[in-house]
Amino acid sequence: MLMSKYKTISRSTMTAGLLALCGLSGGCSAIDRLASIGEQPKLASIDDPTTKPGYKPVQMPMPTPQPATYNPNSLWRTGSRAFFKDQRAAQVGDVLTVTVNINDQANWANETQRSRTDAEKSSIDSFLGSSLLTGTALPGSLLGVTGSLATDGKGTIQRQEALQTNIAAVVMQVLPNGNLVVEGKQEIKVNFELRELIVAGIVRPEDIASDNTIDSSKIAEARIAMGGRGNITEIQQPRYGTQVFDVLLPF
Repeated sequence: MLMSKYKTISRSTMTAGLLALCGLSGGCSAIDRLASIGEQPKLASIDDPTTKPGYKPVQMPMPTPQPATYNPNSLWRTGSRAFFKDQRAAQVGDVLTVTVNINDQANWANETQRSRTDAEKSSIDSFLGSSLLTGTALPGSLLGVTGSLATDGKGTIQRQEALQTNIAAVVMQVLPNGNLVVEGKQEIKVNFELRELIVAGIVRPEDIASDNTIDSSKIAEARIAMGGRGNITEIQQPRYGTQVFDVLLPF
């Protein structure tokens, strides 16, 4: 009877310890993964980004807005960007295509060399008018110090990144100066792997081409992220224990 109580206490203690460990090392994610074993990753629902927790409208320094004025017997309106209306994105909710074309390559090689040699020597040849070169009362050399230092450091970086794709973005906000805040998300599921692409930033209406496309190099404050989640991504990530040890161990 007593042994069964000990077993019950030990099991409850072990369970509490495991729950505490899961809480410290992202237990919610682990529980979700356990609940979704054997199931495919689910696509996120299409929601209004402005209603999500943590959403903050973009605020940038803006010039003083100028009121629109109309001249008599004229179709031109002050502040208009074009005489005829086109189909390019211009208002909140409009859609435009972002052409992501990233091809970065960097090769850095640095080398630093330092060398220094020091020598110090102090001696007393005479004291109170008496020569000490041949005497034995005091030594001829009181202090002698020598030192040398040599440092050689080398560093090399080779980086190459390429990403070419298209993604449709939605105008989320129109700034007072007419610039557009756009954001686009794309999810592609292949078998048990889900790929995500996110593009966001600020664009000028003048930079939008006539076919309602814009190159990613013309997006200010650009945020481009490509990642994924699924079986392959999980296998490529270290286990929770390894990550904890990497953070805590000083060696």
